[in-house]
Amino acid sequence: MSKGGRLLLVAALLAGSAGPVAAKKEKDPPPATQASSAEPENPYPSTYKPYPGRPTVIRGATIFDGEGGRIDNGVLFLSDGKVTAIGGPDTPIPADIAVFDGTGKYVTPGVIDIHSHLGDYPSPGVDALSDGNEATSPVTPHVWAEHSIWPQDAGFTRALANGGVTSLQILPGSANLFGGRSVTLKNLPARTMQGMKFPGAPQGLKMACGENPKRVYGAKGREPSTRMGNMAVNRQTWIKAREYQKKRAAGKDQTRDLAMETLADVLEGKILVHNHCYRADEMANVIDMSKEFGYRVSTFHHAVEAYKIADLLRDNGICSALWGDWYGFKMEAYDGIRENVPLVHRAGACAIVHSDDQDGIQRLNQEAAKALGAGRRMGIDIADETAWTWLAINPARAMGIADRTGSLKVGKMADVVLWNGNPFSTYTRPEKVWIDGALLYDSADPKLRPVVDFELGQIGAGDVK
Repeated sequence: MSKGGRLLLVAALLAGSAGPVAAKKEKDPPPATQASSAEPENPYPSTYKPYPGRPTVIRGATIFDGEGGRIDNGVLFLSDGKVTAIGGPDTPIPADIAVFDGTGKYVTPGVIDIHSHLGDYPSPGVDALSDGNEATSPVTPHVWAEHSIWPQDAGFTRALANGGVTSLQILPGSANLFGGRSVTLKNLPARTMQGMKFPGAPQGLKMACGENPKRVYGAKGREPSTRMGNMAVNRQTWIKAREYQKKRAAGKDQTRDLAMETLADVLEGKILVHNHCYRADEMANVIDMSKEFGYRVSTFHHAVEAYKIADLLRDNGICSALWGDWYGFKMEAYDGIRENVPLVHRAGACAIVHSDDQDGIQRLNQEAAKALGAGRRMGIDIADETAWTWLAINPARAMGIADRTGSLKVGKMADVVLWNGNPFSTYTRPEKVWIDGALLYDSADPKLRPVVDFELGQIGAGDVK
């Protein structure tokens, strides 16, 4: 025990032995117990530690900086896990460090997928590993996606090697109106979820509109079974959450409620709302509901009708996480168009390309290319380097991590992909991938082709077959 601790203990003992003080203590309320609303600050902290790297320079490549900037014949210097310098061919290069020739190649920030279920719906896709939807109630904000994550999911290494994905948000599924908390990961091998957990990244709350909640719970003969039921349950839940939050803010004692803790943190801006929503009218309803209860939507996910209300999304500072051309597979996806992403972008709103799929996450660069091409065919001329914001700084901002990653700026995490050609080409693949300055994938080095434990000893193990 420290000297200060001994002094505190002695003071407490003396206070307890004094007659008048002890008498007064008997009239005070008993101390708070474990049933009170006291919450642990961070019960499942990140234990992430970057892999060791070495000072590295890539020169001669075309650089997309992730914020819309482009440098031809550029130089990128990485050291101590950070971007140390970025510039043109005259950028000074220290002696005696690793130098990679990027002539004819491209360098970008690592791809960030804002909507993934890797680890919660891992490969192989069998019932025993299906842990993404707690489909037992339409309101489950108390569950955390991170508690289902299986670090041995081979989808993580495939996303790294085939897709250049360096960070990703894992969300619960969309069966429920309130699906639970999300978690952001660094995409590298670790024994535990905490070992992948992006340090300091805010959690998200997954919500869902439309067909999924009413179908799942209507089929069980319970509310909600309609869209008006969806909204009613949402609003009633927020009313309850507001009362819990008010008591918590006032320091009033109440029994801990994991669901209400999540929603109170949303109301206080500590947790970001990520809302699965396809139709424009439903997104507009949710925006009104957010104003009714005083929370903010970070991003509408899937949002195939975002182009219809792009100005409304822009004016409310809401991002849209979108596919290149995935639509029409159910009624609420019927009015999707290939030009959705460029139309949202042209309106000045925040556009993001996302996957929601273990295969699509390996080709997000191609998803963005499809959207880019569709826009150009209708006369929306967006530069390649600008389109890369859909995979870099925009998702980083929507996830609350843009101060640390999402672009190649001095002082930011050295999350970098060297592509063997233009990243919007169907024929281009990642050649090398760095995370926090550590080379974690090298297409030319079999020792740097990641294989997870689950694959060991199995025929065809690894990402490059």
